[in-house]
Amino acid sequence: MSGNQGMERLIPLVNKLQDAFAQLGFDSPVDLPQITVVGGQSAGKSSVLENFVGRDFLPRGSGIVTRRPLVLQLVNNKMEYGEFLHCRGRKFTDFNEIRKEIEDETDRATGQNKGISPVPINLRVYSPHVLNLTLVDLPGMTKVPVGDQPADIEKQIRDMIMQFVTKENALILAVSPANSDLANSDALKIAKEVDPQGLRTIGVITKLDLMDEGTDARDILENKLLPLRRGYVGVVNRSQKDIEGRKDIRAALDSEKKFFLGHPSYMHMADRMGTAFLQKVLNQQLTNHIRDTLPVLRSKLQQQFLALEKEVAEFKNYSSDDPQRKTKALLTMIQQFEKDFTKDIEGSTSDSLELSGGAKVNRIFHERFPFELVKLEVDEKELRREITYAIRNIHGVRTGLFTPDMAFEGVTKRQIERLKSPSIKCIDMVITEISNSINKISEMMARFPRLRDEVERLVLEHVRNQEVKAKDAAVFQIDYQLAYINTNHPDFIGSANAQVKSVASTTKKRVSNQVIRKGWLTLTSVGFMKGMSKDYWFVLSAETLAWYKDEQEQDQKYLLNLEGCKLKDLDSGFMGRKANAFAIFNPDKRNVYKEHKTLDLCASSAEELDSWKASFLRAGVYPERSQEEDPTSGQTATAEIGSLDPQLERQVETIRNLVDSYMSIIKKIVQDSMPKICMHLVVNNTISFIGSDLLSGLYALTATSGGLDTLMEESKEEELRREQMVRMYHACKEALGVIADITNKTVHTPDPPPIPEDEMNNYTYNPPTRPDNSHQRHAPQPPRRPSAPSRPSIPSRPENTSRILEPSRPAPSIPSRPPPSPKSVPAVPRKPQGRPAIPSRPQ
Repeated sequence: MSGNQGMERLIPLVNKLQDAFAQLGFDSPVDLPQITVVGGQSAGKSSVLENFVGRDFLPRGSGIVTRRPLVLQLVNNKMEYGEFLHCRGRKFTDFNEIRKEIEDETDRATGQNKGISPVPINLRVYSPHVLNLTLVDLPGMTKVPVGDQPADIEKQIRDMIMQFVTKENALILAVSPANSDLANSDALKIAKEVDPQGLRTIGVITKLDLMDEGTDARDILENKLLPLRRGYVGVVNRSQKDIEGRKDIRAALDSEKKFFLGHPSYMHMADRMGTAFLQKVLNQQLTNHIRDTLPVLRSKLQQQFLALEKEVAEFKNYSSDDPQRKTKALLTMIQQFEKDFTKDIEGSTSDSLELSGGAKVNRIFHERFPFELVKLEVDEKELRREITYAIRNIHGVRTGLFTPDMAFEGVTKRQIERLKSPSIKCIDMVITEISNSINKISEMMARFPRLRDEVERLVLEHVRNQEVKAKDAAVFQIDYQLAYINTNHPDFIGSANAQVKSVASTTKKRVSNQVIRKGWLTLTSVGFMKGMSKDYWFVLSAETLAWYKDEQEQDQKYLLNLEGCKLKDLDSGFMGRKANAFAIFNPDKRNVYKEHKTLDLCASSAEELDSWKASFLRAGVYPERSQEEDPTSGQTATAEIGSLDPQLERQVETIRNLVDSYMSIIKKIVQDSMPKICMHLVVNNTISFIGSDLLSGLYALTATSGGLDTLMEESKEEELRREQMVRMYHACKEALGVIADITNKTVHTPDPPPIPEDEMNNYTYNPPTRPDNSHQRHAPQPPRRPSAPSRPSIPSRPENTSRILEPSRPAPSIPSRPPPSPKSVPAVPRKPQGRPAIPSRPQ
């Protein structure tokens, strides 16, 4: 193995990379080479690994013992000890403590109910008796749940195994016991599934000493029964009696060697059997595998190295005691914070996964705030009743001949007063979005938790101060409107126009049937009482709502006339309703959609729901008013008013038209001015504060709270993360350097040729295809090679000669040798189909 010293330097580096990625808490982006050990329960996987180390250190017991993947990294070293990744810095010299730590760490993740977990345990063993190897011991495959195990334990274990064996850089060590039918081996079945060409699979046959008397596994180990491209290796582990009797593993390895040398079926291949030979084969194969994957590994490492280089550029020369570096970091982060916040508000960010803060504020101004204003619309009957009360109260005992101005002014002021609530709510929604943007952008300061807290505190404190000013401005604006009712406004209809205005003119004026919005909605009325729902493509116009099968708008499912329809929210969870549900209905209780009184729809999110509601407002579909008062109150009021005389009815109609005209003017003013108030006093003022006053506020804070060191103190998590990133950076750099030093002169065993398909499907051994050497099975000495063949024949599988584990059969190599004496030459022509090349050779 001396020619592979350069290659073997890579194995410890691969181990370093595995540890670095595991400590950072995410999967390695580089597919690192390793050996995965696969087999059924009690197949002997753990015993094979313990034989490699030469120590008892793995948990034992009945049923499923290995319940978490164990990443075992063997490192050749003069001293012998073990280290766990989760106990970094602690050396375990007592291997009984290693076993207990594995059991405790397993229970911490899975409990004591025989459950499993895909989170691996990383163990590194240093010993002078091992070769550099990286193995993954996986839970044994089982069929029946035991104890509190879930019913799908078989599927869970299989999925976990597949996570490891499907990686192209993983060698598969398929462990199967010799005392069971090899054709039913779970390990070989999975290996065949993920590695059909057999390039990554090595077979291991255990429990050879437990086979029934008169049987052996010679055909399997000679790769003639269920052949593998890389062949099989037989091992003999300690029996349960040996384990309970604490038989030393070194003594067990000596017994294993004597078993193969003394068994008549295995003595001719004893040099290619046993744990020591298996360890050498795995080391060679892992080294070869790393060599074969070097181009891909180099490419991925370079990509990872470049990504890490940018991230650790500020870490490489970092010093926690350098005040100049801290000052520079403070200035850089505050400038970046201002830049990111401005981008988020002004819409110059390139993020396409979610709406920016500015886009959400825009939706508040033009969708949610108008919707709140529309919800304030007074019911027609209630408004007329209010006007009637005002007229009669002003006239008192007298019968009025003219329409009183005071009634118009009193009703109008009450309607204007109600605009304060949606104005205040608009400011609250804007403040919420601004605060969310600040919290999100301040995550860039997570390295310095104290700095982040102070920045958020100072900026949000300023936002709250501006919130008070904005609400005062909104209230003042409403008070300005209440102070004077301007009946000479150019858009006001005036008394004369109001008297001649017909009732029909007060109804909703629809624009041309233009398209307002298109999008996907879920129709939940398709199967009432059955919980059925289906997605359709909806097209909302000024007069109709149509839905189609898809965006092509060819297969129209229905066309709904929106005349007289209203909108209402639906409670989620009721009768299986989804969240963000709403309904379209007719106040006259007529059917809206087929036999349904309501058309139940569902949006994909709360933001989509608000957007659709605003679109329906543009189409004239207004929300249902909440009925807070007693439904009998209207009857009582009607009884108090009595019947209206024609003159009073005309006066009510006139004032109703005047109020409607004046309120439309006021609503336009409020709807236009509220976004300006919010932008000036909240948004723009906050951007100005961050750019000019935030830094001075932080410096004033450092003068009273321990200086810059306290403000720029790193978190413990960030310090650990920086160390891990730097360690991974250097590991990648070192690995790239080693790869660059490796040349093509490295010793490499070529891949064996593939197994012919007819042999892969041949599960029975046919004796006539093999020369009769049965007498050698019982010979006390190893077989001697005959001097000359009596019947030369073509070997049945010449490709086996190139395998790593080729069977030591004397017959296949003899026909290619030249005859030892001239006497044997005449025998060749007597063959009906002799070899044409032999007579032409010089004697």
